[in-house]
Amino acid sequence: MGLTSKKVLLLAVVAAVLLFASTVWLWPRLARGGVRPVLGRICLLLMTQVLILAAGGLVANSYFGFYSSWADLLGTDQEMGTVVDHGREGAGQLEVLGTQGVGVPNGGDPRKAGRIEKVEIRGRGTGITAPAYVYLPPQYFQPRYAGTRFPAAVVLTGYPGTAENLITRLKYPQTATRRIQAGAMRPTVLVLMRPTVAPPRDTECVDVPGGPQAESFFTKDLRGAVASHYRVGGQARSWGAIGNSTGGYCAVKMTMRNPGAFSVAVGLSGSYKAPLDPTTGDLFGGSERLKRENDLLWRLDHLPMPPISVLVASSKEGEGNYRATQAFIAKAKAPLRVSSIILDRGGHNFATWNREVPSALDWLSRRLGMP
Repeated sequence: MGLTSKKVLLLAVVAAVLLFASTVWLWPRLARGGVRPVLGRICLLLMTQVLILAAGGLVANSYFGFYSSWADLLGTDQEMGTVVDHGREGAGQLEVLGTQGVGVPNGGDPRKAGRIEKVEIRGRGTGITAPAYVYLPPQYFQPRYAGTRFPAAVVLTGYPGTAENLITRLKYPQTATRRIQAGAMRPTVLVLMRPTVAPPRDTECVDVPGGPQAESFFTKDLRGAVASHYRVGGQARSWGAIGNSTGGYCAVKMTMRNPGAFSVAVGLSGSYKAPLDPTTGDLFGGSERLKRENDLLWRLDHLPMPPISVLVASSKEGEGNYRATQAFIAKAKAPLRVSSIILDRGGHNFATWNREVPSALDWLSRRLGMP
């Protein structure tokens, strides 16, 4: 049974409850002195705590989607690792692995609801291979749009989240279809991914000296692969990036650093500089210059303003990035254009981001130019 299986979760919860009840029932019998009763009490307490912690961890993982499989949890998942592309010249950069409906009324008809395609993107320049989901809007399949190229946006989850969270938890494809049908959002192709292209390492979308070239993968390889396979524009004005948490930092950071790749960015609960901890390792090779250049507030103070549009989101109560978000807004000057979503209350979780995604998608799509 998989890590995210409901059967595993139910089994862990039932086992924890039964063992707790057994501990209460057997405790009077083990209350005597002696080695065996003492060892019995220790074993019961340890086993009960382990099962309760395991059940709590599974519940948290089921909600937040930190890990998608046992291999992902144990760090042995090689499917989404960094590989060197030794393929022949001209080999394809994007392969479609499967398709699925969007999960809304008439979701089986792509002309009415669009379609989701599971793909694998291979980067020629960086040697990185990563999976993704591509959402194609209903208009992509309608005859009158047969010659149309659509704007596109990279959608990034947090670390160590999974791309599936963007479909099952944040419901980007379902929301996009409904907003497009309502006329609030322009038809836009969405490329849904997690920012972790070299798992289990958190690269924070940085070109790590001597390591994974994550930023180049997103700003060059991914855009080229998607544009070669789908009818999307190739210029920066047709491309945006949106994400939550780490994905929000990545979206805004990459757009500020690469206005020739993306012209619009949305950061939902994003930080404004990369953390340095055991999950990231040394992202900058000891270079203070690279560290500063990936600090978004430092960039606003010391570098020219990029000609892009940015939407930042936070909440006055419950979010740790509120003060930094206010500082970002205050420091921004033309030609950088900044908008914001500031909630009164909202934690760093899916419930908060689900309140922000519809408005953020509307805002992003209206600022992306048609090819």
